[in-house]
Amino acid sequence: MALYRIVLGLLFACHGAATLFNVLGGPEGGHVPALGQWPSWWAAVIELVGGVLVLLGLGARTAAVICSGTMAFAYFTVHQSHALFPIQNGGEKAALFCWGFLLVAVLGPGRWALSTLLTPSRTPASERA
Repeated sequence: MALYRIVLGLLFACHGAATLFNVLGGPEGGHVPALGQWPSWWAAVIELVGGVLVLLGLGARTAAVICSGTMAFAYFTVHQSHALFPIQNGGEKAALFCWGFLLVAVLGPGRWALSTLLTPSRTPASERA
């Protein structure tokens, strides 16, 4: 699960960085959104920050829920009006990211999460003695 979370977070963070900073091939629409522009700039910030948090496994469940919701919003507001199925309306990435982050939110970040390393183990006192 950890490797899946790391790859998913990295890809999502790269998408946000490309949109915000015109790197890695630039944004999909071809232009960088203006500071604070709704919803493009805010979505890109969520993609970058949420992707990094999921990548690191720091608050991964909460970040994954927010990222999943962002992609659901993108799918239903941008893609759904064009056609019913993602293959027809160009919403495959939004749908895959949405369900992928939902999986991370439900199953957790896995063993290699930064939050696991920062949180002391919770072994019962009877086992420690």
